[in-house]
Amino acid sequence: MLQIDIKDEKIWIQHDGTEIGIVNELLDLGVPNSDIVLAFLAPYKRQYSGFVVS
Repeated sequence: MLQIDIKDEKIWIQHDGTEIGIVNELLDLGVPNSDIVLAFLAPYKRQYSGFVVS
């Protein structure tokens, strides 16, 4: 199961139950870290993820 939202021109990964990981696929396609939000992490943990916070 996979849930992704597009908000404010950012890709918000809400849930990633894929085997490979959609984040890895997006990075391989050239999507920069600054356009990806790991929304499944608590907001205070996102700052340590290497991706955008919101």
